[in-house]
Amino acid sequence: MSFNLGNTTVSSGGPPSRRNTELALLVFAVLVPVFAYANVGLAMDGTIPAGMLGYGLGLGLLAGVTHLVVRKFAPYADPLMLPIATLLNGLGLVLIWRLDQEPALKPYNAAPTQLMWSALGVALFVGVLVTLKDHRILQRYTYISMAVALVLLTLPVFFPPVNGARIWVTIPGVGSLQPGEFAKIVITVFFAGYLMVKRDALALASRRFMGLYLPRGRDLGPILAIWLLSLMILVVETDLGTSLLFFGMFVVMLYVATERTSWIIFGLLLSTAGAVFVASVNSHVGDRVHNWLNPLELQNGGVTETAQAMYSFGSGGLLGSGLGQGFSRLIGGIATKSDYILATIGEELGLAGLMAIILLYGLLIERGIRTALAARDPFGKLLAVGLSGAFAIQIFVVAGGVTGLIPLTGMTMPFLAQGGSSVIANWALVAILLRISDTARRPAPAPAHNPDVEMTQVVKP
Repeated sequence: MSFNLGNTTVSSGGPPSRRNTELALLVFAVLVPVFAYANVGLAMDGTIPAGMLGYGLGLGLLAGVTHLVVRKFAPYADPLMLPIATLLNGLGLVLIWRLDQEPALKPYNAAPTQLMWSALGVALFVGVLVTLKDHRILQRYTYISMAVALVLLTLPVFFPPVNGARIWVTIPGVGSLQPGEFAKIVITVFFAGYLMVKRDALALASRRFMGLYLPRGRDLGPILAIWLLSLMILVVETDLGTSLLFFGMFVVMLYVATERTSWIIFGLLLSTAGAVFVASVNSHVGDRVHNWLNPLELQNGGVTETAQAMYSFGSGGLLGSGLGQGFSRLIGGIATKSDYILATIGEELGLAGLMAIILLYGLLIERGIRTALAARDPFGKLLAVGLSGAFAIQIFVVAGGVTGLIPLTGMTMPFLAQGGSSVIANWALVAILLRISDTARRPAPAPAHNPDVEMTQVVKP
């Protein structure tokens, strides 16, 4: 895939058909979680849940508000992103409510709190679309964005660790927030602005080694700085997921800006070396790697959470046991609703349901990449591909950790898992992508009418 960072002319259909398609898909995106909600109640108690009507009306209201805002303020935006985000968010609420009904996971009821965070996320979504008239305005704040991102990343250092990692900030009266979720958006703005200016220098040919063009020494500065920053975050805060996310996102954007494969290979080598080094010196990260390599090893009288998740996937089979009829509660603790919520999907909806969820994520990422291809300005292209890349890397890191493909990192599955910071930040991410999509597909203004120029062209001397 090649990204041309020059100007692109995009033909666009009229906004009414796009928005009507979006409305029809939103109705579907609301009905599916409502029926899933009823299915859970019938499976667990034999009755339709008393709160189903309120849940359906609430989710429908959120979907209706977002649709009206998009119709008014971003009429040419992509028609699929909003329904996919709504469907994932709705299914996440149903799954969290389903796990709330398990006696082993009570008395902590997370579904009402998650619904509140989802409403706040939609409010931020609306605020972004209403106030951000043009995504190119963000380019003015390139270096300010970097400063803000650094502040967000260092805040958890001043708070006590949770489950061995310093990734949370506790706000009295509000709860715990994860600044890294917001930092991934802010730092993407910095990367897009920086690479747009420096892409020509970074793309210059350099020494050829084994068929690859290796970057020049002076161009290694940015990527080495980001690599060291990732290591610092990992060592100080023991946050493997955020480190992988930031470094991977930067390498992807660097490749798109320069179209040089050497950056990808060089970045993979650096990330592998850094992960091996930190795993050898940091006990918490080392324990996660050990549990990944030995999932069936007995610990504290039982198997690891990774092994329990593997059992859940295995017992789910092709079609699953049915919503509300699984045993993912055996994983235990709050991780069942956050890190390991995919295990519940794999057990109760089976391989078919799990693949459907992964395809929804893949479709949302594809629409983000399509938006990057359609963007007319280099900054918009880089920003869209950076946001889409960050979303994709997070999906891979979480899904890979739960399924045992890679060590678990402790990140949350966007829109599905319990976590206020995650759902709010991802609604803002979708809003920015919709703004870029609207700008890219909006018809270019007609050239101004100038009678003097026209007379000059018609009248010949």
